[in-house]
Amino acid sequence: MIRFLCVVLAVISFDGLAQKRYTSERSDVSFFSKGVIENIKATNTTATSIFDSATGEVAFLVKTNDFHFEKKLMQVHFNEKYMETEKYPSSSFEGKIIGYNPDNKELQNVQAVGKMTIHGVTNDVEIKGTIHFEQERVIMKSQFVVRLQDYDIRVPQIVWQNIAQEVEVTVEFFYRPVTN
Repeated sequence: MIRFLCVVLAVISFDGLAQKRYTSERSDVSFFSKGVIENIKATNTTATSIFDSATGEVAFLVKTNDFHFEKKLMQVHFNEKYMETEKYPSSSFEGKIIGYNPDNKELQNVQAVGKMTIHGVTNDVEIKGTIHFEQERVIMKSQFVVRLQDYDIRVPQIVWQNIAQEVEVTVEFFYRPVTN
């Protein structure tokens, strides 16, 4: 969390001439787990992010207990048994978006390269997605798979059929320019 805040402050305080800085005005982070007995889906609309279009640097923070489930009991189990939210209150990504042209207003395929931290475990990741520069706004979207074992998330044997070992994550961030 402290590391994320340091990155945010560094990006905001640096003032280059060609630099365009953005902050998220809206977000939608969701995940889907296909289970043998039932599927699990949760959504979080409180994630925050910053993006520097001149350097490609991007960071986002997702509070784990802000995921909402269809069934309240799923939300309780998610926070207490699997994600251990009291111990690991958030997930984050710090890295760069590469393969885009900020002058191109068309939808562009890009890649995010950096470090993702979930459940207190940090891994190097490369994630495909899209970026779209629309007037003063930037829209980023991605869909990727998270393997639970890569982030030391353990599923009790008694419910192994309910929860997939690979979870599909969908991320959408809508950015607005930062004004000085």
